[in-house]
Amino acid sequence: MSERPNTPLLDQVHVPQDLRALKPEQLRQFADELRAETISAVSVTGGHLGAGLGVVELTVALHYVFNTPEDRLIWDVGHQCYPHKIITGRRDRIRTLRMGSGLSGFTKRSESEYDPFGAAHSSTSISAALGFATANKLSGSPGKAIAVIGDGAMSAGMAYEAMNNAEVAGNRLVVILNDNDMSIAPPVGGLSHYLARLVSSDKYLSVRHLAQRFARKLPKPLHDAARKAEEYARGMATGGTFFEELGFYYVGPIDGHDVDSLVQILENVRDADQGPMLVHVVTKKGKGYGPAEAAADKYHGVQKFDVVSGVQAKAEPGPPAYQNIFGETLAKLAQSDPKIVAITAAMPSGTGVDKFAKAHPERTFDVGIAEQHAVTFAAGLAAQGYRPFCAIYSTFLQRAYDQVVHDVAIQGLPVRFAMDRAGLVGADGATHAGSFDLAYLCTLPGFVVMAPADEVELVHMVHTMALHDSGPSAVRYPRGNGIGLPLPAVPERLEIGKGRMVREGKTVAILSLGTRLAEALKAADELEARGLSTSVGDLRFAKPLDEELIRRLLTTHDVCVTVEEAAVGGFGAHVLTMASDQGLIDAGLKLRTMRLPDRFQDQDKPEKQYAEAGLDAEHIVATVLKALRHNSAEVVEGAWA
Repeated sequence: MSERPNTPLLDQVHVPQDLRALKPEQLRQFADELRAETISAVSVTGGHLGAGLGVVELTVALHYVFNTPEDRLIWDVGHQCYPHKIITGRRDRIRTLRMGSGLSGFTKRSESEYDPFGAAHSSTSISAALGFATANKLSGSPGKAIAVIGDGAMSAGMAYEAMNNAEVAGNRLVVILNDNDMSIAPPVGGLSHYLARLVSSDKYLSVRHLAQRFARKLPKPLHDAARKAEEYARGMATGGTFFEELGFYYVGPIDGHDVDSLVQILENVRDADQGPMLVHVVTKKGKGYGPAEAAADKYHGVQKFDVVSGVQAKAEPGPPAYQNIFGETLAKLAQSDPKIVAITAAMPSGTGVDKFAKAHPERTFDVGIAEQHAVTFAAGLAAQGYRPFCAIYSTFLQRAYDQVVHDVAIQGLPVRFAMDRAGLVGADGATHAGSFDLAYLCTLPGFVVMAPADEVELVHMVHTMALHDSGPSAVRYPRGNGIGLPLPAVPERLEIGKGRMVREGKTVAILSLGTRLAEALKAADELEARGLSTSVGDLRFAKPLDEELIRRLLTTHDVCVTVEEAAVGGFGAHVLTMASDQGLIDAGLKLRTMRLPDRFQDQDKPEKQYAEAGLDAEHIVATVLKALRHNSAEVVEGAWA
């Protein structure tokens, strides 16, 4: 473990009120200490590092200038919030980040009053801040709302929807555009700093106000012309014309690592009567840590690492990850099918689309953080005869549900959805869990929804989807590695809506969907040891159901249990509906469904999360024995209630 850094100023600051007691000339040293503490903490826990290092000075300046928590500071996505957590009363727990019972890796309302709005998905901050600002305006309460949003998050339409409505908030709303990719503005220097201080200063705003009062006395055409001339003159000098058109008073671009300038400009912004304000801050991901600055990904997400060398702890070698199996399989299929294209929403490596892109760059489309557009874009491609694979995390596809329904399902277009991170996801917690896709997709007419039990099944399912042109289809698979099976050289086309029997028995039937199959087989061994002959079926398809197989199992066994890595309303609910409709439970069959609990689970190791959810072999056995009223069993009550 690396030694903890020497932080004499940081040691004096427990909450932002302590920070405001420092002298301005001490802030540079304080920022250096905060950066060192962030690096030290993440070296122990792993997690998001580059984004947090990029906003150290900005974090210091915001808490120094604004009266948090009365002034509401809202971080978009939240993966850059580790420095914020350190100086808002959570330093003593910062080395529990993303661990069971530890701090969340994102902002979280239940964790601190300094986290007024939880986040983890992108582009929500301006809308939320506008809500806070408008509520204060309506109630006559003091306090501003400050949204910090990255330039990458500005690729999502929701950010512009909020900005288009922000004028009503007036000077109670401040938006900080954290431009950390140089995608909006070129590098900035002394002139831009001077201009930013000038146009945010009270003197400039006062003169501007006098000019506006004079201009109002002019005939309307001349008044409008004068207003536009001032806006465009300022916009040409600072680059903010676009934001002015959305109703914002633009300040910037400014160096986000010059804490002295940041404080001066933010004080001007805080005290201005004008608003809403947009402050354009240019930062560098990984700033101040050599290995991060030198890395291509700027240490966006890291394992535990050695602070001195920057060398990250390597994961133990194991089978390939599901996301990579998907990407490599799709790339192979595309060699003989020129109609296959891949779409991702700013997550090429996380979805495996980067593997496809290396082989077929001209057929790979990263649309940015724009899931709604991604889905309808895919629908247009499908309507023109292409075979689009839309690779989006299960949790992020929620953001595009109307497009899935309206643009894909109703029109019956053969868009293929590859949903990574299905089920529970470990350290990222509730915000990234893929809990609801079975419920929200299986209810749609015409959809085919699959879940592989292992990596071999995933290969077969990707191949099957490529050949399925009669309607939309989806496959869901978990985060992490396969179980080590050799991948087939030639994939098999699966019959739509047909499962497979893995084990035949007589008394108990376990109907598994997805990668809980391994736990189902362990449970079957335990039940056999107790004298209960057990069948195990891998249903493969949540929709359409293999009704023939389900009917046979339900009519020939005393107890049937469905198991899935998803919330209520998915596979088990559809099996229950079928059994009810067809009278299969009228004769006394004991039918139970096992699914994720009806609550949001916090971060932990996946195996612990699934045990807590009651979706391991022990709980499957307990469910069967309870249904049969075997009193000798130690039954865990209410694990999934």
